[in-house]
Amino acid sequence: MSLVLGLDLGTSGLKAVALDAKGQKVAEARVGYPLHTPRPGWTEQDPLDWARAARQALKALREQLGAAEVVGLGLSGQMHGAVFLDKAGNPLGRAPLWNDQRTALEVEQIERAIPRRELIRRTGNPAVTGFQLPKLLWLKNQHPELYRALYKVLLPKDYLAFVLSGALASEYSDASGVGALNLAEKGWDTEVLQALALSSDLFPEVGPSERVVGYLSPAWAQETGLKAGIPVVAGAGDNAAAALGLGVSRHRAGVGSVSLGTSGVIFIPTEHPTPEPEGRIHLFAHADGGYHLLGVTLSAAGSLEWLRGLFPEVGLETLLEEAAQAPLGSEGLCFLPFLAGERSPYLAPHLRGAFLGLSLAHRRGHMVRAVLEGVALSLAEVYQVMRPLGEAQRLLATGGGSASDLWLGLLGGALGVPIFRVVGDEGAARGAGLLALVGAGVYPGLREALQATAPPEQPAPSPQGGLEPLRKGYVQAVEKVLELSRGKNQ
Repeated sequence: MSLVLGLDLGTSGLKAVALDAKGQKVAEARVGYPLHTPRPGWTEQDPLDWARAARQALKALREQLGAAEVVGLGLSGQMHGAVFLDKAGNPLGRAPLWNDQRTALEVEQIERAIPRRELIRRTGNPAVTGFQLPKLLWLKNQHPELYRALYKVLLPKDYLAFVLSGALASEYSDASGVGALNLAEKGWDTEVLQALALSSDLFPEVGPSERVVGYLSPAWAQETGLKAGIPVVAGAGDNAAAALGLGVSRHRAGVGSVSLGTSGVIFIPTEHPTPEPEGRIHLFAHADGGYHLLGVTLSAAGSLEWLRGLFPEVGLETLLEEAAQAPLGSEGLCFLPFLAGERSPYLAPHLRGAFLGLSLAHRRGHMVRAVLEGVALSLAEVYQVMRPLGEAQRLLATGGGSASDLWLGLLGGALGVPIFRVVGDEGAARGAGLLALVGAGVYPGLREALQATAPPEQPAPSPQGGLEPLRKGYVQAVEKVLELSRGKNQ
């Protein structure tokens, strides 16, 4: 039996799966690694920790698979991070991550050099603190001695491709989150980079997601038990790969996805690179050769996990049961899920969360329900901005929060779009494996691979009605908090 491997380099750990030709999972391994926060607003990880995790996960898969032949390996991972490499291929330090907020001054520098609307027209997005391009400028501005030693800057999953095979390569979906890829031309925008006195030589070459960028090195083969020469496929950024894992592509018109993971994400594929003029939602390249709209609420299930941490003696199931007993609207209690700043549609890293309307009458169940409602309403505001550019007839749900019937019902009511659950194990690692099936030649193209491996779907719980009055109150609350946030940061 011929198998492919899919690796997803997440923020909390690396997940590796082995898939057969039908996309069915036959083995899985997970390895964690630490997150470093040396200063408020800074988030970093050590690329060497990622390499160690990949080595352990691949070895664990090999031990589970026995004599089965592995014919390809695909990659996915957290977007926007920056791995700074010297000429010898050694990291110059820890990698700042997607949610790192240290680059506010560099974002201002970019906006002075390139008008915001022009940058959005070219790259699909405004300058964002979490993107890789401001991180590169930060290195240049704050650590000129390290910048002089810089040879290449890689995205997290592309660093794995480098250590596995020696390839210095990327692909369109992940590269479009750097902040310097011209989406229409699908190449590094030399005019943008020249305006910032940066060289395109610092970036790897880019190409399609399903292409083979290198082959597993003999050293890695010896350490993991895999066969040297296995094709390493470029893969995709985590959101694009997860969408493929669900079966979401431009070939299925009207089908998008919604994720209730640590962050909340609405993903809608499109044929053409048409950005939202103000950049309130993201436009990236999709791994299927098209493009996709992406709206992000930074603290979705992350908000629920934060609240759960305040009641360590109570399990999550109990908290959700208590939330189900509370009435719609939580008796006037409103939660704003801006615990880590916010991306869509406000692009406000200094925005902060809040409970509004708290009274002596409120109990724990009201607070939990308010969090669920607040996240649903936050994603509804994201979708309102997305709709003119790409409307969905149905959304496929993923992420740990999608296991909650109550939360999906609230989300369906807030969005006004039918939501379906996907049956089986989906996710970015599966999407990376599907791309490996194409790169290894098991299927002639991605369309054929997705048709042959599409997971079954089930309707989610009926959407809850009556959320429109909550939405009006939510919008008013956001406006108040935005005003306070602006005042504190002027």
